Amino acid sequence: MRIHTVTLNPAIDQTVTLDRLAPGEVHRATAVRHDAGGKGINVASCVADWGLGVMAHGLLGRDNAAPFEQLFADKGIGDGLTRVDGSTRVNLKIVDRRSTTDINLDGITIDESRLDAVVATLDRAVGAGDLVILAGSVPPGCPQDIYALFVKRLRDKQCRVLLDTSGAPLAHALEADVLPQIVKPNRDELAAWLGRPVTDRADLNETARRLIGRGVELVAISMGAEGALFVSEEGSVAARLALDDVASTVGAGDAMVAGIAAAIAEGARLERLARLATAFAGGKLGAAGPNLPAPGVVEALTAQVAVSALEIAETIREGRRG
Repeated sequence: MRIHTVTLNPAIDQTVTLDRLAPGEVHRATAVRHDAGGKGINVASCVADWGLGVMAHGLLGRDNAAPFEQLFADKGIGDGLTRVDGSTRVNLKIVDRRSTTDINLDGITIDESRLDAVVATLDRAVGAGDLVILAGSVPPGCPQDIYALFVKRLRDKQCRVLLDTSGAPLAHALEADVLPQIVKPNRDELAAWLGRPVTDRADLNETARRLIGRGVELVAISMGAEGALFVSEEGSVAARLALDDVASTVGAGDAMVAGIAAAIAEGARLERLARLATAFAGGKLGAAGPNLPAPGVVEALTAQVAVSALEIAETIREGRRG
């Protein structure tokens, strides 16, 4: 199985660290860093840190491609990105002791020819049994149902598809006739799709079970400080890792996706998958940029992940039959 990521709207993440963010005041940064980013790029970076081969696809502005090219060279990530005229967007992440504030910009406006070039490159690279991760927002000019179209095309090629997006692209993909095998929304993204608040784990679990009943193999719902919920035909488990040393929350969800990919690559059962994905996210919290600590450190974190079963396999299967 080969792993591929697709990032249609990459970004250079400019992370500014402050002692304290106070709106309306003048601040002096304590640190500034720039990282090649975008959800799929972050996923590829963490997958590579785990020692797995991965190829990145999508769109990239020629004018500031150097940080991405350096990342790929440093980590041995396959470069399948389609270059387009212009500059890749720069997103601002403001980090203080309490939280991270994100200011995200629109990407390069694309047209059908640019999108066709991505599709052609991806078609040549993927094969049956490969895992393809579709991640992130879509740029201006891109059809909102693009991920639904990608899912259908990739599943026709017998690929496994993991989707991590939000808003209209997520809604189109979850309401299509052909669904991705794996989806990883966070709680707020799932609530936006449902059009109502999601109040507790039982509600999240029931929503995930309905997606399992429609043919999705795994639903992973991140819940911030409360951890994450993982639902498959094996059952439902909640996983949480308590950590004190948090350098930045930027990219933690992307690291979780990378952990899911790593678990799938090793053929892991649900509990191991939940532990590894949560450990990836926790390990990322202690590192700046789209990076994981050493594999041994991540494995040590898996033992610290608290896992509790919400539902056993028989209940899930009964729900699917019903």
